[in-house]
Amino acid sequence: MTDYEFPDPQTALVDPNGLLAVGGDLSPERLIAAYSQGIFPWFNEGEDIMWWSPDPRAVLFLDDLKISRSLTKVLRKGLFKLTFDQDFPAVIQQCAELRKNGAGTWITAEMIEAYCELHRQGIAHSVEVWQQNELVGGLYGLSIGKVFCGESMFSKVSNASKVGLIYLVTKLKQRDFILIDCQMPNPHLLNLGATTIPRQEFLNLLKFGLI
Repeated sequence: MTDYEFPDPQTALVDPNGLLAVGGDLSPERLIAAYSQGIFPWFNEGEDIMWWSPDPRAVLFLDDLKISRSLTKVLRKGLFKLTFDQDFPAVIQQCAELRKNGAGTWITAEMIEAYCELHRQGIAHSVEVWQQNELVGGLYGLSIGKVFCGESMFSKVSNASKVGLIYLVTKLKQRDFILIDCQMPNPHLLNLGATTIPRQEFLNLLKFGLI
């Protein structure tokens, strides 16, 4: 790729699901262009950058968030302090450490710097979950119009990332967001209320959110 134009997401490969293009860089301009078209980078250390637009797409409609009875009890206890955009670098670094230990694709140093730059530009955001002044959980992602593109989350103690997600959903509702893009489904997200929708439906919702 020599500029910020991407192939039509509908041309993405079926196997592996959603692979659209390989190459390019992680410049803020390219990342913003990608996310605005429903495309995100996902690759391993040492590989060329791979750009994806899977079908179906995992999303969380904000009103569909499921809060279990046990999680409700945790919220009532007030075990955590929650902040927004207070320590983005620490959150993405902790997510990288989790992935480095085998829980998915490794967030490389190049990716960390790229997303920290998007944070400095007011596009990438983080939720921090604190317990006794220690960062014990959090998540980060990008605001693209009225869609929050979730990237990763981490938890050092039980329920920390779930509480962070609840906090994020509350803030997004206050700002009239449509949904959280979860990219790929997994049991953890599905248990919290995420679902899968056809790629074209997601792209239509993303386009609506950008208007």
